[in-house]
Amino acid sequence: MKQCSLGAFPPNSLTSHPLYSMNQPIKPADLEAGWRFDNSYARLPGAFHTRVNPTPVGSPRLVLFNGSLARSMGLDPAAFSGPDAAAHFTGNQMFAGVDPIAQAYAGHQFGNLTRLGDGRAILLGEHLTPSGDRFDIQLKGAGPTPYSRRGDGRAALGPMLREYLISEAMHALGIPTTRSLAVAGTGETVFREELLHGAVLTRVAASHIRVGTFEYFAAIGDTDALRVLADHTIRRHFPHHTDSDQAALGLLEEVMERQASLIAHWMRVGFVHGVMNTDNMAMSGETIDYGPCAFIDAYDPAAVFSSIDHQGRYAFRQQSRIAAWNLARFAEALLPILHKEPETSLAVANAALESFQDRFRRHWLAAMRCKLGLFTAEPDDASLVEELLRAMHRTQADYTHTFRNLRPHATVEPRHLSDAAFTSWHQRWTERLSRQPQSIEEVVRLMNAHNPAVIPRNHEVEAALTAASTRNDLAPLKLILAALANPYNEAGQPGALLNPPPPGTPTCRTFCGT
Repeated sequence: MKQCSLGAFPPNSLTSHPLYSMNQPIKPADLEAGWRFDNSYARLPGAFHTRVNPTPVGSPRLVLFNGSLARSMGLDPAAFSGPDAAAHFTGNQMFAGVDPIAQAYAGHQFGNLTRLGDGRAILLGEHLTPSGDRFDIQLKGAGPTPYSRRGDGRAALGPMLREYLISEAMHALGIPTTRSLAVAGTGETVFREELLHGAVLTRVAASHIRVGTFEYFAAIGDTDALRVLADHTIRRHFPHHTDSDQAALGLLEEVMERQASLIAHWMRVGFVHGVMNTDNMAMSGETIDYGPCAFIDAYDPAAVFSSIDHQGRYAFRQQSRIAAWNLARFAEALLPILHKEPETSLAVANAALESFQDRFRRHWLAAMRCKLGLFTAEPDDASLVEELLRAMHRTQADYTHTFRNLRPHATVEPRHLSDAAFTSWHQRWTERLSRQPQSIEEVVRLMNAHNPAVIPRNHEVEAALTAASTRNDLAPLKLILAALANPYNEAGQPGALLNPPPPGTPTCRTFCGT
């Protein structure tokens, strides 16, 4: 493993790193709504961020507001029903207690290290909930920052609605994710090959600390900043490692474990992230950045939906391998602080990285056992899963529909799976179920709790986004959101989301929206 460097970064400007407290006095808050802002990241040294205010927009209007998320954060949804709500969610007005910043970070994008930073996002601060949780509140599309790289710093309505919808679906599916509190229209247009309606998304995250944040300081050789960043990340996400003499190694292992679990959950529901750059891998283990993402319909391990991923780098089956690659870049960045001896640091990092695929395989197999109703573990379970996946690929069976409709002793096989190979597999699976003590009813309950009945079907999502962004018709989008709020319950769900897309439906192609 070799450390990366990038000469285009500015020289090291960090000369000290005073200790900070996660319990600084809270600034005055908007008591009516329930905001309680703190700004621990903004208190880090200046090399970590640049202070910048959102750029006001012409005619803000509230498009979507997430009342259930607001309530879970200790906010009063009724406080956001007035005319000032849209102004707050576009940055025209500031919530009390915020300290807006754009964060500095780097990232390997399709394998190439690039200086990035928040080019169109502004972190307002961190909201403290009544239960003591801490969430970043970020405006995405709030105008240019020093990291915009000649971009306009704006966002289009369609991609912001996509992030709102898919992130809420992921949350309901039980997968760690950033979430969306609001989407507000700006009353202005942005140009992305064509003129589009502008919008700002309010993103809620456990934090926005990324692999790329660590890469930023490693690339400029700023070991002091790496220590400050590691200390901040550990205090925020892994406080049980705060006093450890191997805190940096603990950080690496914690992030690896969370990513192994996260990717396994993606695979469980057929999710393809589409842009697994290192700046999109969060320390918190949350799914972040819903650009060219999609869900598999007909099972294909090589499925790619991103319009710019021509080589399949971020294909469905590649996601665990790319996670391992990204984590190797994280380990590289940590080398200066893993151990005082460089050779020992390298050995420690490599030893940790070697465990990732085993971690992922453990989480993946546990998830797939649940999908097949397996309460117990047997040595041949992995081959049982893989045999089914091969049959599904060969017959182009729908991933979600097949798993949801698998039943022991079923007389009707899932769609497209009626050949001799599947019949043989089904008998093998039934025999495997007979060797565990749970009843068939318990098996079905376990399967239904891990196999969604509905997912964001790509063709339905695209149609809903088109209706919302071109005709101001939010009804199809709200219908999908309502269905996805209970994805494991098929009662009363729209058939278009319960069933595979009609034959001849074009393959979905998604875009970054930048």
